[in-house]
Amino acid sequence: MTSGPKTPLHELGDPDPAARPDPSTSEPDEVAEAFGVDLSAGLSSQEALRRLQEHGPNELRHAEREPVWRRFLRQFADPLVYLLLVAVVISLAAWLIEGAVGVPVDAVVILAILIANAVLGVTQENKASDAVAALSTMTAATSRVLRDGRLATVPSTDLVTGDVLVLAEGDSVGADVRLAEAHSLRIQESSLTGESEPVGKTVDGLAEAAAVGDRTNMAHKGTAVVSGTGRGVVVATGMDTEVGRIATLLEETESEDTPLQVEVRSISRTLGIAVIAIAVVVMAALILVNGAHSGGELVEVLLMGVSLAVAAVPEGLPAILSLVLALGVRAMARRNAVMKNLHSVETLGSASVICSDKTGTLTRNEMTLRTVLTASGAVTFQGTGYQPSGAVEVESGPREDAIAQTRRVIRAGASANDAQLTGDDGWQIQGDPTEAAFLVAARKLGPVGGSAEPAPRRMAEVPFNSERKMMSVLVEDGPWRVFTKGAPDVLLEHCSSEQVADRRVPLTGERRQQLLADVTRLSEQGYRTLATAGKDGEGIDPRAFGEGDESGLIWFGVVGIIDPPRTEAAEAVADAHRAGIRTVMITGDHPVTAARIAADLGVSELPRGPARGTEQGPQQNPEQAGATVSGRELDALDDAALDDVAERATVYARVSPEHKLRIVDALQRRGNVVAMTGDGVNDAPALKSADIGIAMGITGTEVTKEAGQMILADDNYATIVEAIRRGRVIVDNIRKFLRYLLSSNMGEVCTIFFGVVLAGVLGLSDPADPAAAFVPLLATQILWINLVTDSAPALAMGVDPQIDDVMVRPPRRPGDRMLDRPMWATILGTGLVMGAVTLFILDVALPGGLWSGMVHGVPVDEQLPVARTMAFCVLVFMQLLNAFNTRSATSSAFHRMFSNKWLWASVLLGVVLQVLVVEVPLLQVAFGTASLDVGHWLVVAAASLVIVVYEEAVKAVKWLVRRRLVRRS
Repeated sequence: MTSGPKTPLHELGDPDPAARPDPSTSEPDEVAEAFGVDLSAGLSSQEALRRLQEHGPNELRHAEREPVWRRFLRQFADPLVYLLLVAVVISLAAWLIEGAVGVPVDAVVILAILIANAVLGVTQENKASDAVAALSTMTAATSRVLRDGRLATVPSTDLVTGDVLVLAEGDSVGADVRLAEAHSLRIQESSLTGESEPVGKTVDGLAEAAAVGDRTNMAHKGTAVVSGTGRGVVVATGMDTEVGRIATLLEETESEDTPLQVEVRSISRTLGIAVIAIAVVVMAALILVNGAHSGGELVEVLLMGVSLAVAAVPEGLPAILSLVLALGVRAMARRNAVMKNLHSVETLGSASVICSDKTGTLTRNEMTLRTVLTASGAVTFQGTGYQPSGAVEVESGPREDAIAQTRRVIRAGASANDAQLTGDDGWQIQGDPTEAAFLVAARKLGPVGGSAEPAPRRMAEVPFNSERKMMSVLVEDGPWRVFTKGAPDVLLEHCSSEQVADRRVPLTGERRQQLLADVTRLSEQGYRTLATAGKDGEGIDPRAFGEGDESGLIWFGVVGIIDPPRTEAAEAVADAHRAGIRTVMITGDHPVTAARIAADLGVSELPRGPARGTEQGPQQNPEQAGATVSGRELDALDDAALDDVAERATVYARVSPEHKLRIVDALQRRGNVVAMTGDGVNDAPALKSADIGIAMGITGTEVTKEAGQMILADDNYATIVEAIRRGRVIVDNIRKFLRYLLSSNMGEVCTIFFGVVLAGVLGLSDPADPAAAFVPLLATQILWINLVTDSAPALAMGVDPQIDDVMVRPPRRPGDRMLDRPMWATILGTGLVMGAVTLFILDVALPGGLWSGMVHGVPVDEQLPVARTMAFCVLVFMQLLNAFNTRSATSSAFHRMFSNKWLWASVLLGVVLQVLVVEVPLLQVAFGTASLDVGHWLVVAAASLVIVVYEEAVKAVKWLVRRRLVRRS
């Protein structure tokens, strides 16, 4: 090592970061001593907790959350609300000018309703924010550290100075670290330095302090490990890190609106313009027909028009949309599908292809080493999972030689290994399950039951990566040795001889073919295969150990590792197929193994027999439907040919992460919405390119989790299909409440517009003052309808359970609009029926109309208030009942009618509030209502049911039409 200038130890651990010198100029042992930590054991849990409490969490400062009072005032930041407030001020001024007699009821009630709406808006925002905060906690990054002498996984926010951080390929560096070990370690630091190429790391101390990009013995927070392994001492956390110094305050970033948000805002804007135009027509009609004989009448007309505009424009749509998405995503997270972005749900529901890894996603990821094939014979291991118990049986060959050679195979695999197996609280693993299978087998082979030979001391390593498909270590195992494990076909190319009992026999071409045939036979049986090899390591310099030392190896043998398919995976694949979603299996396994597993799961049909001794596996045309395509075949295809193959192929074997990216791009070029799973650091580009990148929550690296839009907490393919189903349900629910809100608002607009414009035709007027201006509903009543019928039922529909089977229809196309022509036709039809029924009741309850018949016994001065109250109630109840209609565009309102308790609660609450408004004297004054007798209430109830009858009739006609079309086809 190169020794730099000595730094006083107490200064390295100085609690003041500004006074702390650069640890890169000190040696690792000095840094560890300064921070009071043993590099081989790490901090104790108690000491780590003490430091965390003293220095705070390892996180950057965020912009403070907007205070409640400011969010409350923001609810009034709408031009229509401004206009309504101006009208209220004018109303108050007119009331004062006219002598301030009585109470300005309209102004007081309108202000109360506006405040109530603002409170609802703030409540909805808070719930959405809380849901997003909960999701952020679920997707929080983790780091591996040494605590109490053991490897532990902790939230990255809990890292403290002095922690011994363990790094491996795919990790996101959780804090600033002075490296003490580095094995082929390369870190992507572009987020700090702007350099696109990964930086190779060493542990040597620097002669002098250097810029961040030149600190080759440091790893910094927010950077990503591209390859290799390492460990080091955490020297800075939170705002004391390099990224913290750059970003003294992390501001919230502005995100682009998704297509759904754009469409919703467009709907609100378009309806706003239309409704304002209608409101202007209504006000003009009132003034032209009846005149405005005083300032008070003019103010009333203005209040009416503006109230109609405020009530009819769905200005709360974006807030309700965000809350519905947040509640839906939170429910998905409880089922192990954690969405990082609320609006990714829209895309998830449109997925047409799922590109899934095999291991751990379609299979259990409980790797069990079941068989070992060597030149000395075949050995099988009993038992499953990570419990190191089970008999070791010799299937062929001399027992002593077969067991000895098997020990050699397992010893090599357990040495070229980064996993850990612990049995303190049940047998658990840390690291890769495939590597852990070797550790379990080593314990089964141990000289004493349940024990294993001590692991040799590792001097150097060449880490595994997806391109090399192998890993080598230089160990002190008595004499120095090189142990290597990897894909059999790859590793065989690095071997020149084979271990046969105690002899080393040169590998001939014929023997190589026999070994590959053995691998193929194991693959046909569904085994995942790995081989091990080794050689003498005397004379190899640990500091120079690299890929050049992986030649001239001695072949030890091949192991068969079983990873059984998940029991629920086949059913999930079938459900996806039923929903028009194609499943594509991607694996690094041998093509024959991949084809066998895919056939068992129903992903594809089993192809014709393999070509023995070849890597290509099944003999088939890559362009045939359901074909298995190998990585080598992919390399031979240009983009145009790959586009054709991608439309048909369902299995890709022996592929690399770069192939994944090409597969995603090819599928997207054909118009597919692609969900892609990944766990390794090199999967990140494919996950970013995919429409929905799905990172594995258990086996996934931190870099992959950052790249994906969804984290699969249980690494289960069935959870992906369930998430798509729930995504479709959420999109359906959004369509439901859009239809509900817009059809309800359309009913209000039709009632007021046609009630004013056609008042003369219908003979509508105030019997007590025929010359007075006539309006079907008062301004306060319109605003009340908006308050009672909009928010609560819409939110209840946002969490509606599945009504129709969403998995029997094809995925939504990317260009499909949320509100299509059929839905707009339904909205207009429902609005017209609501308006017609409301005006009919108004006409029936007034004398002189077309169908007057309920005026008997009602005093003349009460006839208009009673008629208006009946119409008011009918419109409210029709809108509440319409909530049941809008739960499905095809199914009856009575189908699964009682499955949504929140909808029933919101509807019953609306009914109770409406009855109170009609019957409580104080509220009668506020809203201009009158008490109704039993006969009136019965008429209101009967008229309100018309909207249900209408919708049922429309759905019945649609069903008959669909049935006739099916019969014809």
